[in-house]
Amino acid sequence: MARTAVRKKDIPVEEELELSPLVAPVLANAEEQGLFATKESRVTARVSRKLIDAAKARTGIRSDSELIKFAIAQLALDDPFRRAFREVGGTVDPSLDLEF
Repeated sequence: MARTAVRKKDIPVEEELELSPLVAPVLANAEEQGLFATKESRVTARVSRKLIDAAKARTGIRSDSELIKFAIAQLALDDPFRRAFREVGGTVDPSLDLEF
């Protein structure tokens, strides 16, 4: 059965999903670091449709290619919070007032 590509311009505006706030910064950071400079590799995989649909719902991304691009960029980029958390050993300054 042949699949027909649906381009964003073919999707009515009211049907477009709003992107999650975590998507744009990741893609912008990857772009700034030159990670999207060229496209010389192709990725193919067989994965659960439920997994793809859940990821698209969480991110607001509609395209499989954009979803994969986002996921790989997120893995490729340095996470300063994770590194900083490791450096402090997961501790919190005892003098910090955590009560509201």
